[in-house]
Amino acid sequence: MSACLWPGNNPIMQQYHDNEWCRPSYDDSYIFEMLTLEGAQSGLSWSIILSKREEYRKAFRNFDIRYCSTLSDEELENIKNEYNVIKNPLKLKSVRSNALAVLKIQTEFGSFSDFLWRYADYRPQINIWNSEEQIPAKNLLSEKISKDLKKRNFKFVGPIIIYSFMQAIGMVDDHIRSCPYHTINR
Repeated sequence: MSACLWPGNNPIMQQYHDNEWCRPSYDDSYIFEMLTLEGAQSGLSWSIILSKREEYRKAFRNFDIRYCSTLSDEELENIKNEYNVIKNPLKLKSVRSNALAVLKIQTEFGSFSDFLWRYADYRPQINIWNSEEQIPAKNLLSEKISKDLKKRNFKFVGPIIIYSFMQAIGMVDDHIRSCPYHTINR
């Protein structure tokens, strides 16, 4: 099942929706990238975040988790000075701590998606909404997962981005009745 994320009229979001978010599955590198982008730029719109995406990819070697997990403080400082990405030192260090946390989750659960799916017991929650405005940004489960991730040393990862991943991997199947992107198959 796939989530219906409404891109509106924004060309950046439209391209993101069509080229990326509609992919059937997500590997841990992609999820780590989205966690990094969301955490680093929390408070900004996704359009602004995605417009800087290529700069982030260059800075963090295409979000190689193993590379990011081994970055020294000096290397992080060099990234801060050389690339136009994260300026906040705590958020910059969170890239390293989140990479380490992803590696631990891979060891324990196999993948980040498997870690998330254990909460849903492999039964997706199907929601049919009348309009885009009714689709929630988070729910009680995404808040619970976010708290669990904080205990696992994830930084700057909130329930809103977790709910997005739950939608993306099919744990939550949100549809708008008139959504032109997806049809509902039960």
